[in-house]
Amino acid sequence: MQAKLQEQLSPADAEVILRRLPERIQAALISRAAEIEYPIEAVIEMAIASFLDTEALGFIDCKPGRGQ
Repeated sequence: MQAKLQEQLSPADAEVILRRLPERIQAALISRAAEIEYPIEAVIEMAIASFLDTEALGFIDCKPGRGQ
């Protein structure tokens, strides 16, 4: 059975990632999500994507190494 790849972070996966981060990072991500009124999974996805590609807004348009 082949796993289906997703282009966006699911709410369940975001929760798993969030719980494994240091508390201050969790708090910062949750605060940012509330500030911009985005779901936490979108904020986590944006943080990861922008680390890999400074021009990316999410996984869909992320091209690691671009914009560096």
